[in-house]
Amino acid sequence: MAMISIRDLTKRFGTLVAVDSLDLDIEEGEVFGLLGPNGAGKTTTISMLNTMRRPTSGSATVNGFDVVTQPAKVRKSIGVVFQEPSVDDLLTGKENLELHGRLYGMDPQLAKRRIKEVLELVELTDRKDDWVRTYSGGMRRRLELARGLMHHPRVLFLDEPTLGLDPQTREHIWKYISKLAREEKITMIVTTHYMEEADALCDRIAIIDHGKIVVSGAPAKLKRLVGGDVVKIRKRGLDACKLSARLKGLGFVKKIECENHELSLTVQDAHENLQKLLAKMGPVDAVEVHEASLNDVFFKYTGRKYREDSAEGGWGERMAQSSVSR
Repeated sequence: MAMISIRDLTKRFGTLVAVDSLDLDIEEGEVFGLLGPNGAGKTTTISMLNTMRRPTSGSATVNGFDVVTQPAKVRKSIGVVFQEPSVDDLLTGKENLELHGRLYGMDPQLAKRRIKEVLELVELTDRKDDWVRTYSGGMRRRLELARGLMHHPRVLFLDEPTLGLDPQTREHIWKYISKLAREEKITMIVTTHYMEEADALCDRIAIIDHGKIVVSGAPAKLKRLVGGDVVKIRKRGLDACKLSARLKGLGFVKKIECENHELSLTVQDAHENLQKLLAKMGPVDAVEVHEASLNDVFFKYTGRKYREDSAEGGWGERMAQSSVSR
């Protein structure tokens, strides 16, 4: 049985269809990435799965519990790491975890043992008695991961878990996420605007646009769907759209995009065919060649580039609004 099962899940806000008849299964222990442009419906989807919003129609289960008829059991099954900082600066790391245990009604002895375990897991044992206001940004994120794990959740939702962190800290956070999925068999649902993270660390990815999943699968499989390598060519004074007609007869050119003085081509085996391509064009100012990436997949299926600086407000911002939609 899938850890998360979604069937025909729909959410409307008046005439706006934010999530449109979604179907999806996520297995135990998967690290699953949910990607999409602003307003695509990914945040609304997550909000329904963690019971913050009530679906208009359709169904979803988390750990076998229905999100509409069994919300309390769903909430006991999940942990959430919000995009916005949510630990208390006026408490120590240990006190934050103790408070979380009390809010979840954990047995005091179990909570004590669990605090020790999760602090060791995220390597904060030595700082457990320090005020959180003295923690670095990466340490706070690790504490939030520890807090989300306190009550042994089966599913952990992570909203932009590394947004705003430096590259080294981002790498460390993802190391913990991968370790958790592997060692504790926790199912992870992640949103991120860092495509290289999703590529390297997610078992599967779904790209959602206009409330629908437009494509899903393992990152390597999705990149193969692009159909080749990506070649970008720039030349001053180039009429890219006019020149593209000349290139259409080349069998190894699978797709052509033109904009101003730049051509973006999908080329089969670019390392073998690049010279043939350039021979058709004459002198150029710049050539860029790279293997297909998730950014290319995203552009192929949505017609938009995935901007790292376009992160939506996190789920925490919507908590106060959730009652309006119920």
